[in-house]
Amino acid sequence: MDFYATCILGLSLSLLFFVFRKKRFAPNLPPGRKGWPVLGETLRFMAAGKSGCPQNFVNDRTARHSPDVFRTNLYGEDMTVFCGASGNKFLFSGEGKYVTSWWPNSIKKITHFPENLGRLSNTDAKKRRSFLLEFLKPEELQRYIPVMDSMTRDHLATDWSPNKEVRVFPLSKRYTFALACSLFMNIRDPEIASKFASSFARVTPGLIAVPINIPGTPFNRAMEGGKAMRQELLNIIRQRKMEISEGKGASARDLFTRALLEGDDDGTILYEMDASSKILGFLIASHETTSTSITAIVNYLAQYPHIYDRVRQEQMEIAKSKGPTELLNWDDVQKMKYSWDVACESMRLLPPAPGAYREATKDFTFASYTIPKGWKTFWTVHSTHKNPKYFPDPEKFDPSRFEGNGPAPFTFVPFGGGPRMCPGKEYARLEILVFMHNLVTKFKLEKAIPDEKFIYNPSPVPVEGLRLRLQPHN
Repeated sequence: MDFYATCILGLSLSLLFFVFRKKRFAPNLPPGRKGWPVLGETLRFMAAGKSGCPQNFVNDRTARHSPDVFRTNLYGEDMTVFCGASGNKFLFSGEGKYVTSWWPNSIKKITHFPENLGRLSNTDAKKRRSFLLEFLKPEELQRYIPVMDSMTRDHLATDWSPNKEVRVFPLSKRYTFALACSLFMNIRDPEIASKFASSFARVTPGLIAVPINIPGTPFNRAMEGGKAMRQELLNIIRQRKMEISEGKGASARDLFTRALLEGDDDGTILYEMDASSKILGFLIASHETTSTSITAIVNYLAQYPHIYDRVRQEQMEIAKSKGPTELLNWDDVQKMKYSWDVACESMRLLPPAPGAYREATKDFTFASYTIPKGWKTFWTVHSTHKNPKYFPDPEKFDPSRFEGNGPAPFTFVPFGGGPRMCPGKEYARLEILVFMHNLVTKFKLEKAIPDEKFIYNPSPVPVEGLRLRLQPHN
């Protein structure tokens, strides 16, 4: 054998060894497909929501690939979607062990100043979460109930009572945003709240959108809205800091002022920008999901008179125990058990959020598949909420599912679960129940469009705003 033949043989054997070794030690990745270059399957994911059946994206892939986990590509990222109660449990309990919080860059670009994007860290996120949990603990929340009740009464008197027909969705957004401005930032001026709401309306549709920053796209409008809100918040921060330095706000108990008092203010513009981004994030979390939940609940109350009658009976017993001007309190809300069952069933059928994202901090295995470090993961409500394995006859509206011990663990997850369960869960519960109390004690409800469709963007949105006819109770 001559020299060249020996070299060719050696090279061939080396290549065979390399291919064999790579195949032998290649990780067993979850089954699935990546879709189009760059976009992946993002457009298909969004199209399922626009059709009103976001669960179809998950169901099609679990049927084709695996009922436990499948691979896709969303927002330009390798993504592993965890399905079912076992997938939810694994991700919820894996926080800090295998995964950490992660959000698409589109959200970060909308909510943060460009100068701050490179400074974000998981440590900062943990500090913000810890602070928010302290602000939203039960003893603090009890103080908010009379404020919620008073503002709800005013809202219904101003925006509902003068009309024979209303569009529920935009009104619920106005109400929850005004309440968040009042409780979180001590902003009660309707003109300022309205200015915020106008910018905010441009933000939410673009949070989970194809990040194409071209004029006219949802992402571009969200970027412009986020920029306007961050700047306005920055102005308020500087004004509030001046008041604190003059001793005017030292005793304030709103989230905004306390964040400034307890934060590590280094006196730089970057600190002020960070504080602005935090408050914007709090507003998004507290406002968007709660307003869509209220809209979903009102939809089912109007759709099912026998459900409405039971809720009204429960709420009237509470109302009759109060004086004409006496506001609701903590004990009153604890009596609203059936009303909360109705709220939960509404959120099961029309979940306020699709799920949440995580990032793998190390290689780990689930259902015999390997998820590599750096890959993104997604748990989704749509793998359990309408799954007949967990909820028989899943399209039926049945609040009795939540009586007694309720659904099996990790199957009903509108607020997530584990260490990163939504810190605003109890705040949302109080806000929803106070609103339900005032609504059913004041109005009979009738849907103007009986079969009005909901689409997901990414939260459920009624295509006509949920048009409702009102008849005041005598």
